[in-house]
Amino acid sequence: MHPAWVSELFAQLAYQAGLPPVRLHDLRHCAATLAYAAGVDTKMVSSMFRHSSTNLTENTYTTVLPEPAHEAAEASAAIVPRAVASGTAGLPSVSQEGSLNPTGDGGM
Repeated sequence: MHPAWVSELFAQLAYQAGLPPVRLHDLRHCAATLAYAAGVDTKMVSSMFRHSSTNLTENTYTTVLPEPAHEAAEASAAIVPRAVASGTAGLPSVSQEGSLNPTGDGGM
């Protein structure tokens, strides 16, 4: 089958189904983006879509969805301690001059 014929047939079927205008190639991008969102690694996505390099895959698809970026930020924030460990003086305070007070008593 000639690629132009397949694309034209797809366009006709999408129109008849009442779908918004979408190219067949857009479905390829959607599938790759969904694979990333599902946690498939770059090498596998690159292989699935027969890209010439993983760089092409990374540059095209890794920044498309905000959810994975949000999840990465949340995972990074989760390792930051939220409470002072018992038996410590706490975090150092910063004086009005901008210098640190290691005792944690506010510089008083």
